[in-house]
Amino acid sequence: MLKSFLYHNLTEAGCDEAGRGCLAGPVVAAAVILPKNYKHPVLNDSKKLSAPQRALLKDEIINSAIDWKVAFVDNTEIDEMNILRASIKAMHLAIEGLQKAPQFLLIDGNRFYAYKDINYKTIIKGDGLFFSIAAASVLAKTFRDEYMEKIHNEFPEYCWNKNKGYPTSFHRAAIMKYGITPYHRKSFNLFDTQLKFEF
Repeated sequence: MLKSFLYHNLTEAGCDEAGRGCLAGPVVAAAVILPKNYKHPVLNDSKKLSAPQRALLKDEIINSAIDWKVAFVDNTEIDEMNILRASIKAMHLAIEGLQKAPQFLLIDGNRFYAYKDINYKTIIKGDGLFFSIAAASVLAKTFRDEYMEKIHNEFPEYCWNKNKGYPTSFHRAAIMKYGITPYHRKSFNLFDTQLKFEF
């Protein structure tokens, strides 16, 4: 069972992002404030959950949270500032969008830039340790997946409805065949030089 809080006497927001390693699309972050003694038997790191589980948990989190916010930073900004800065910017935007100001931030991972004067703790694999970070991971993942499914309709050749922009062999092969789209991250290594094509 995950932990409900780090500090009982502070309003904590859990923060996580999705899409850092993708070749296309935005990086998406979420900030979630849960009730202090919130527990859920299934909620965990979004990567450990199935798509149907995440879909159910998305609604559960939105309905149960004291406050939540999801923020997007697109591929153009990722190329301009690098993926680490873009991921942290997305987290900052999510925190900024909360109606209730958190007093402490629980950040998944090991890198973060302070947001205003709010104290924070970075926690490696925190989405498997704290409910609020797990909730943020689920919201970031589900909102991003929905966005990738939507833009898949513009460029179905890349199968973003399945790979969500991650560097699968199919996605890389499609880039080699069709070139890049306005959603691809030009600062990333988009071409797999190991792929061989028969012409």
